[in-house]
Amino acid sequence: MVAAMNPRRRLRVLVGKPGLDGHDRGAKVIASALRDAGMEVIYTGLRATPEVIVQTAIQESVDVIGLSILSGAHETMSARVVALLKEQGLDIPVIVGGVIPPSDVPRLKNLGVSEVFGQESTLEEIVTRINQLGHPGGETP
Repeated sequence: MVAAMNPRRRLRVLVGKPGLDGHDRGAKVIASALRDAGMEVIYTGLRATPEVIVQTAIQESVDVIGLSILSGAHETMSARVVALLKEQGLDIPVIVGGVIPPSDVPRLKNLGVSEVFGQESTLEEIVTRINQLGHPGGETP
């Protein structure tokens, strides 16, 4: 089963907060910016497991999964989400944002993460890249 993009509907983005991190202000700012850009956002809330994130992504037929991680567990959480998606035969782009050391970016991308956004990333950059990932052929609703 591979997620198919329907160009007639709004882009659906899941924003997940995996792990034990209890701070979600950044995730809420991102969710608001994505909604302002016309996307539909599904937010899992704090301390979601990778299993809950992937199950929610399947149930909600999302086009992109965004993980907001401030706790330092970005490699472990990202690897698990990507592995669960592969187990399900899904090709949903996964992006990661938060406090990510630049030296960790290549490892995250090798794990299968499509894009990594650090603290210096602008909302415009994030929205633009999610649009590109969610509409890989360039089609927009």
